[in-house]
Amino acid sequence: MASILFAVLFASFMEALQKGAWNNMIKNVVNYYFGYAQIHQQGYWEEQSIDKAFDLSDSLNNLNQAVPAISAVLPRLESFALASTGNRTMGVLVVGIDPARENQMTNLKDRLTKGTYLEKDDKAVLIADGIAENLQLSLGDTLVLISQGYHGINAAGKYPIVGFVHFGSPELNKQMVYLPINEAQWFYGADGLVTSLALKIDDQDAIGKTVRAVKARLPAEKYEVMDWQELLPDLVQAKELDSAGNYIVYFILYMIIAFGIFGTILMMTKEREYEFGVLISIGMRRMKLAFVVWLEVLMLGLLGALAGILVSIPIVGYFHRNPLRFSGEYAQSMEKFGFEPIFPTEFNVRIFAMQAVIVVLITSVLALYPLWKMKRLKPVEAMRD
Repeated sequence: MASILFAVLFASFMEALQKGAWNNMIKNVVNYYFGYAQIHQQGYWEEQSIDKAFDLSDSLNNLNQAVPAISAVLPRLESFALASTGNRTMGVLVVGIDPARENQMTNLKDRLTKGTYLEKDDKAVLIADGIAENLQLSLGDTLVLISQGYHGINAAGKYPIVGFVHFGSPELNKQMVYLPINEAQWFYGADGLVTSLALKIDDQDAIGKTVRAVKARLPAEKYEVMDWQELLPDLVQAKELDSAGNYIVYFILYMIIAFGIFGTILMMTKEREYEFGVLISIGMRRMKLAFVVWLEVLMLGLLGALAGILVSIPIVGYFHRNPLRFSGEYAQSMEKFGFEPIFPTEFNVRIFAMQAVIVVLITSVLALYPLWKMKRLKPVEAMRD
């Protein structure tokens, strides 16, 4: 029972930690900016060029009225620019947004660390903390932006900084500059155009169905509709690779537990051969006796799994409320790969139940050994030995 308890505990904690860390990262990267689905002009995602901007028609702008699963449509005009102040410069991603709609999905206003949020008619910028740190900027300073606009026109402008925002993803925190979309369209010479529409989908289970519904409404030769897994394939592959590594660890853990349980069953069966021989000799059917022994082992497994769940719940719950926070060189190395150095556990009853079910299944399969032993048992030899 103790070995089964610790098996359920270790496996549950490992899976909860892995899923919690990845869900936190996906939330940082996907929910904080990309959204769970986007619409572009066909071929835009491959080139990432402002020349692939398209007209924001009413049918696209009001797509949430046609597809109920979409709660909001966020128009964006995105392109890279050189940001400068004094003698310091760095490359940034300038994003033209509708401030109200953007806040509706990404809660951008809640991530303000200083200053005020953008208004629709502002001629000012909102910048990420990482840019402010690199360029040594303060509220009210002027940020100079230089870029190439729509179809090669010159794009240049000076904007006061009204606020700083902080992202959980270090990568986003070092490159994001926000302009009201009307000002961004003027800056890039792309009046009435957008490069992408981010779709706010509240029900994650409905993402695939929603993307298919949007594709059915739009001409495939003109628009591409992509979910977050297509937008961020590297993130999906990294998650799958990490999950595969965990499966190897799970396999080794379960093999160790299986040998421990099997050793117990083997020893129990051998020590009770005399009793088994007596019961068979006085008329008890072999299969009935084997079934009784199988039930004994299964009950042992169930009790161990239940105890494992009861021990796992408070431990996983504690680290769900108080996530592991890393610092120093390890945290810096994680940030380089785009990970926020925070590991919360995922508190999900399915995690505990699944680990318990796996352990019980292993136990029940190994408990078939007594059935094989009963079938071959010779009562006289068993009692004599």
